[in-house]
Amino acid sequence: MSAPARSLRDFSGRLLLVGAGNMGRALLEGWLRLELDPDKVAVIEPAPSPQIIALAQRGVMLNPDLRTLADVTAIVLAVKPQVAAQAISPLLPVISSATIVVSIMAGRTLQFLSSALSKPCAVVRAMPNTPAAIGRGITVAVPRNANEAQRALADRLLSATGAVEWVNDESLMDAVTAVSGSGPAYVFLLAETLAQAGAAAGLPAELAAKLARETVAGAGELMHRSALAPAALRENVTSPGGTTAAALAVLMGQDGLARLMVRAVEAATARSRELAG
Repeated sequence: MSAPARSLRDFSGRLLLVGAGNMGRALLEGWLRLELDPDKVAVIEPAPSPQIIALAQRGVMLNPDLRTLADVTAIVLAVKPQVAAQAISPLLPVISSATIVVSIMAGRTLQFLSSALSKPCAVVRAMPNTPAAIGRGITVAVPRNANEAQRALADRLLSATGAVEWVNDESLMDAVTAVSGSGPAYVFLLAETLAQAGAAAGLPAELAAKLARETVAGAGELMHRSALAPAALRENVTSPGGTTAAALAVLMGQDGLARLMVRAVEAATARSRELAG
């Protein structure tokens, strides 16, 4: 795992962000929190949100003529994968052998990126997740043709929204997508179904929803702060013969949560492979 995010005050050259939707904006805001000079950032976004427009008023270049950009050190691709080819083509004149291109586009492989870029440069494929919006995401990245300094720069840029893990085997990215990329939805579903179960047990629906939401959020924060493994935390709140043990006997039964989760991750992994072609 990468070290805690550190200041980007010493970043040199130009950083180009292509796509400033939710994830792109989260990265941009993270970079600025890490003291990146707004004047060193250019953003390409055809439909900028009010938040992006506000950042442009702080000095970030918004939709500049790419022909005017020089010394582009890093490019971060945060567009939808369906428009990847169209988004990459106009960038070719500003890419040099010293540029590192970081893609957070789901399903777009290193081979696709290298082919679309059509010139030798360092490439990183990364998969973040939605808690990046609050600086609590986790990203997994795999490099190609990146030297130590370029990989370190990519790590610093990605760690602006949370932890970063690096792998050397790109084939792992489909399972990464299934676990951490899609994983927040599984947690939200847990809160949703726990609330429904509480209502079915007789709680007012509004109270059940609040109890479920705060319990899932609080348990997640406890797990984040604790050095204990999740299994140990579970055991710590499970008294033999108690109410928690009764519930876990159902959840951990033969057709319980563990088997369902394996099937869910298998399904998401297979779909990720299909989308990547």
